[in-house]
Amino acid sequence: MAIPSSSFTMACLLAAILLFSSASQSHGGSIAIYWGQNGNEGTLAETCGTGNYAFVNIAFLCSFGAPGETPQLNLAGHCDPYSDACTNLTADINACQSQGVKVMLSIGGGAGGYSLDSEKDAADLALYIWDNFLGGTGSSKRPLGDAVLDGVDFDIEGGNPDYYGALAAHLKSYGGKAGKKEVYLSAAPQCPFPDQWVGKALDTGLFDYVWVQFYNNPPCQYAQGSTTNLMDSWKQWTSGIHAKYIFLGLPAAPAAAGSGFIPAASLESQVLPALKGSSKYGGVMLWSKFYDDQDGYSSAIKNSV
Repeated sequence: MAIPSSSFTMACLLAAILLFSSASQSHGGSIAIYWGQNGNEGTLAETCGTGNYAFVNIAFLCSFGAPGETPQLNLAGHCDPYSDACTNLTADINACQSQGVKVMLSIGGGAGGYSLDSEKDAADLALYIWDNFLGGTGSSKRPLGDAVLDGVDFDIEGGNPDYYGALAAHLKSYGGKAGKKEVYLSAAPQCPFPDQWVGKALDTGLFDYVWVQFYNNPPCQYAQGSTTNLMDSWKQWTSGIHAKYIFLGLPAAPAAAGSGFIPAASLESQVLPALKGSSKYGGVMLWSKFYDDQDGYSSAIKNSV
């Protein structure tokens, strides 16, 4: 049956409106969470089982770079990696990945005790991480068992900033070869731009996800009722670095940071609509699972992210 021209025009117009509406709403984001620094935050499997998170950063590989010393993983109250007590996390990691959650090893953290002081340090650490946490086979005693993590998160807050770009390059070079899966890279810089610790590494353009910490830094974070400082900083980050996606890093509860917490209603109404205009918008990163459990922040915001 032929469609009258006026009806055909209306149908086309309606289709165009629906297409535009779908495209404008399709740029949704996801939530990344840090897990590992509080034994009261539930298991890794339970964390992924919430369905709230697309990324879980296992925190932290907190000591590395000292000549002759093996890098140290610290999972606080969860397990002791050096008595093989964390190898049972293999099943949890596999369960997370089967649900589409990317599980990353986060290196660094706020406690310090790490530094890379040469190209060799960077190459050595990359090989250690590859063999012990990623797709390598050069270690018979993997701290988390046989599970193969999806990548490495750089939460660098001290030490020498000069060689993290080399570390990123070495890690990226291991992925995608001989059937091995890609090594994803993420970073958690502070919001003052450029970040003093990972700024040089981010200049490599090798990072897939950058979750900027928009907290504990009043000049570039949300202030009650005002998004000005945050948006000015967001624009610096999205225009100033080459990364696939930029995330808004936030404390998951007021007690999780000294400042920068954004109430869920304010995040949904004032902040996220402005950020989603960027093609680099990736979602929200939260510190941490323990604090997220306190008031269900991720559950409150996930439909808006």
